[in-house]
Amino acid sequence: MARERAFMDRADGPGGEAGTWDTAPFASGPARISMKRPSPGALCRRWLSAGIAALLLLAPALADAAAAELPARARHAMIAAAHPAAAEAGAQILEAGGDAIDAAIAAQMVLGLVEPQSSGIGGGGFLLYYDAERNALESYDGRETAPAAAGGSLFLATDGTPRPWPEAAVGGLPVGAPGAVRMLERVHRAHGRTPWAELFVPAAEIAERGFTVAPRLAHMIARNPDLARFGAARAYFFHPDGQPLRAGETLVNPAYADTMRAIAREGADALHRGPIAAAIVAAVQGDRINPGTLAMADLAGYRALMRPPVCLDYRRHRVCSAGPPSSGGVTMLQILGLLRDTDLAALAPGSAAAVHLVSEASRLAFADRNRYLADSDFVPVPVEGLLDADYLRRRAALIDPARAMGEALPGLPPGGEGLDRADAAAPEHASTTHLSVIDSRGNAVSFTSSVERAFGSRLMAAGFILNNQLTDFSFVPQAAHGPVANRVEGGKRPRSSMTPALIFDEDGALVASLGSPGGSRIIGFVAQSVIALLDWGLDAQAALDLPRHVNRNGATELEAGTALEGIAPALEALGHEVRIGPLVSGLHAVRRVAGGLEGGADPRREGVARGH
Repeated sequence: MARERAFMDRADGPGGEAGTWDTAPFASGPARISMKRPSPGALCRRWLSAGIAALLLLAPALADAAAAELPARARHAMIAAAHPAAAEAGAQILEAGGDAIDAAIAAQMVLGLVEPQSSGIGGGGFLLYYDAERNALESYDGRETAPAAAGGSLFLATDGTPRPWPEAAVGGLPVGAPGAVRMLERVHRAHGRTPWAELFVPAAEIAERGFTVAPRLAHMIARNPDLARFGAARAYFFHPDGQPLRAGETLVNPAYADTMRAIAREGADALHRGPIAAAIVAAVQGDRINPGTLAMADLAGYRALMRPPVCLDYRRHRVCSAGPPSSGGVTMLQILGLLRDTDLAALAPGSAAAVHLVSEASRLAFADRNRYLADSDFVPVPVEGLLDADYLRRRAALIDPARAMGEALPGLPPGGEGLDRADAAAPEHASTTHLSVIDSRGNAVSFTSSVERAFGSRLMAAGFILNNQLTDFSFVPQAAHGPVANRVEGGKRPRSSMTPALIFDEDGALVASLGSPGGSRIIGFVAQSVIALLDWGLDAQAALDLPRHVNRNGATELEAGTALEGIAPALEALGHEVRIGPLVSGLHAVRRVAGGLEGGADPRREGVARGH
C-alpha cells in the first residue's frame, strides 16, 4: 500500500506605481469618512481600562470559546489574527477609527511577542492593501534579503555538497536582513490614520507587564529543545534548571518593550541603524555555532518594495495575491486557473473526486513553481505566461478525472522560452502567521509574515527572534539542466510561499481577505479555502474548518483524524500515493456579507476574529 502515516514537519508551523493595481473597470469603493483620533495617552488609558492583562490570562480559554462561536460577526470593522491578544489590539485600533493598516501593525507587534515561534520584527512578509477610496490594490514586499557577502556556495560543504538542512538552518548563517517593519512603515506612511507611535503601545505594555504562555507556544518550546543551545533563547524560554516554560506561566520581555518604544520614536530606522541593528549584527556574526555575514550595511540598505499584484478571474470573481519573490500567489492562482473549467460545485467538499482534481491541478502548478519562480529582480520570471488563459487550458488538459498523473513535469509558458534553468524545491518550514483586516471605510489588509522555521535561527537580539529565511534559497546553485533560479545571491530575496489573498466580485467590490501559515503547504491551504468560499458557498469559518489536503507534486497529503482518512483507498485506486498526518494550517479570513462582516479563525491554532 502506498499510504504513509504520521509525516511530521520539523517546524511549526522604493517602488512606484508598479505596485498598484487599479480595479477599473470595477466599481468604486466607499468614500472616505473622517474619524476622531484619540491621543496616545487616551489610547494607553483605554488599553489599561480594557483589562488586557485579564485577557492574556484567559487567552487559551477565550480562543476555545471563540472557535465554538465563529463565524464572528461585526457591523463595521473586523480583524482575524492568530492570538486573542493580537486580535484585541487590532480591534481596539479599529474601534478608535484606525485604518486597516493601523490595526495590522498593532496586532503584528503583539504577535511578535506572544507568538515568537511564528513571526516577528526579526522576519519579513508580504502584504496586500486595498484602498477603497481609490479602488486600488497595492502589493508590498517586505521579504528578507541575503547579505551582500552571500553567494551560491553559502549552504555548501567544503566538498561541494549541500549541508544538511538542520545544520544550516540555525545560528547566524541563515539570517537575512529583516523587512517586516520597514514594509509596515511604508504602508503606514501611505495609508495610516492612527499616529505611528500609538501602534506600539499595546505590545510595549504587554511585554513589560508580562503575558501568559499559551499552550501552543509551550508545546513549540518543548518540541524544539535545541533552543537551549543558544544563550539568549535559553534564558528566555527555559527555567534556570533547563526545564521549558509551561502553559499558564507568565513571561515578561522588557527588552522587547524597549525595542517597541524605540521603533515608535524613530520608525524603522531604529531596527535598521543604531544600537538595535548593532545587536542584530553582533548576534549573527558572533554566533559560536554557525556565524553569518549579515552586516550593518545590509540592514541600513534594506528597502521595502511595491510589486505588481497578481490576479486571476475565477467564478465571476477576481482573486489577487502577491507576486515574486513569493511563489505563493502565482502558484495558488494557477491551481484555480487549471480548475476554472471544472464544475467543482457539483462535487462534495472532501470527496475523493474533489480532492483528486485539486491535487492534480496542484501537481502541475508546483512543477512550474519549482522551474520558474524566484526573485524577479535577479532572474526573469514569466508571470504573465504562467497565468495565461490558453496556457492554463493546455495544462489542464493533462488532468485525467480517472487517474493520477504521478509527478508532473513543468510546462513551457509564454515568455518561458530560452530560460535555461533547473528545477529546485527548497525546504520551507511552517513558522509563519497571517492576519486579515477590513475596516469601517472598506479598506482591507491581507498580511502574511514569517521567521521561517519555528523560532527562526534560534538567535535573539533586543528581545526578538531573528529569521533563518536564507534557507528558503536552493542550497544547490547549479544543476545538470542549468542554473537554479532560486540560488543564493547577495541582496537577493529568497523565494517564498506566502500567499496573502484578497477576493473581489465581478463589479470590483471587495469580498474577502484571507491567508495562512504552513510553509509550502500555504499555497494549497489558501487555494482550498478560496474554492470553499466561491465554489461551495461556505461561510468564513466553515471554509477554514474543512479538513486539509495538499499535493506539492508528490504524495497527496491528507489531514489525520479527519473524514479525509476515509477517502484514502479511493485515492489510492486512482493512483495517488497517500500520506496521512498533521496538516496544521493557520488560516484567518474576514468576509463582507449582508449587514456587515464575518470572520473566521483556524481551529487548529489559537486565533480569533474581533470586530465592532
